[in-house]
Amino acid sequence: MKNKFKKISIFTMLLFISTGIYGNEISQNKGEVKSMENQVQKKLSETLSIKQKSIIPIAAHTATGDIQKLEFALNKGLDSGLTINEIKEIFVHSYAYAGFPRALNGINTFMSVLDKRTKQGIKDVVGKEATAVPVNFDSNSYGHKTRNYLVGRDMSNPTGGYQVFVPTIDKFLVEHLFGDIFYRDTLNYQEHQLVTISILSAMKGTEPQLRSHLGVSMNVGLSKEQLEEFVEVLKVEVSKESAYRALENLNNLLGIKSPLKQNEDIEVIKNKGNVKASKNNFTGDVTVESMFATDSSSNYQGGTVNFEAGARTAWHTHPLGQTLIVISGHGLVQAEGKAIQEISVGDVVWIPANTKHWHGASLDSPMSHVAISSPENNSTVTWGEQVSDKQYNAK
Repeated sequence: MKNKFKKISIFTMLLFISTGIYGNEISQNKGEVKSMENQVQKKLSETLSIKQKSIIPIAAHTATGDIQKLEFALNKGLDSGLTINEIKEIFVHSYAYAGFPRALNGINTFMSVLDKRTKQGIKDVVGKEATAVPVNFDSNSYGHKTRNYLVGRDMSNPTGGYQVFVPTIDKFLVEHLFGDIFYRDTLNYQEHQLVTISILSAMKGTEPQLRSHLGVSMNVGLSKEQLEEFVEVLKVEVSKESAYRALENLNNLLGIKSPLKQNEDIEVIKNKGNVKASKNNFTGDVTVESMFATDSSSNYQGGTVNFEAGARTAWHTHPLGQTLIVISGHGLVQAEGKAIQEISVGDVVWIPANTKHWHGASLDSPMSHVAISSPENNSTVTWGEQVSDKQYNAK
């Protein structure tokens, strides 16, 4: 295996050097044009950065259309250091792989997230703009150079396949995707590939493309270890199904036999620590941890929610109801128009479908509960307005 990776590394270096010729060619045209190799990180990291990991669920949930999880991923991504322009670029790139409807839904969700964060006084970093395209930019020539570089071979003169059967789509791929979009340098090549393989892992029926782009990911410097990290992020923050799809194709690429999917061994999912709940939907200090979901997106999902004293959810509903199991402390729960009820360790709370309600810790005690719900149309919750202090303190 070591020899295989050594060959890939050397091949990538040769490609890196060869593209310098093209960079010199375009720099002779009017305007300053960045050369392709500037998009590749010069020093490879042993692990994915926090920002790189944050890209994965944003791209994947954009592809599946899971708006609730996308909203959570967007807030987490911004809190992890992704800039507004970097996230915008994820959507720009994603439309080529997931389609305009998914990308536009993602953009609208991002606009809503930013609006809520601005109202809360959160100032997110806008980040750098993409380098301006020169007046005499040749998207066809640049696109061919980019694609050839990424795949590691010359695809400019096809003799068969889809490129010959439908040459128009190949022209669009070359000039728009590999030309116009890849010229934009808000994301580097590794980050572009993380967006792509996240989308393809989340989608069904795209295994050949996923396997191909996992190879491209290695061509641009992502290591086997980093791609294994990528799989783990999918497993924890997207779905086990998408993680298995990615792992199976990665192993296929590397010549490693994958374990059977139907393996019935007991699985222990380690707690990865807690994350702060979005202030858009909670009042006070609230964290979420030990998130879980079944393989089937139509079954159930949940996690442990920890409320500090006085903290609570906003008003909200669940399309198929929700179960709460109190595991520590004392808390409160209220359905709209009904009296507030106290809850304590060991209590199990059933919230009927589409019942507007809130729950949280009591004023003098923290509270933790496990929350379990089932999705309908990829959504488990619809959030409303915050619970005011007057509503919270009412008896």
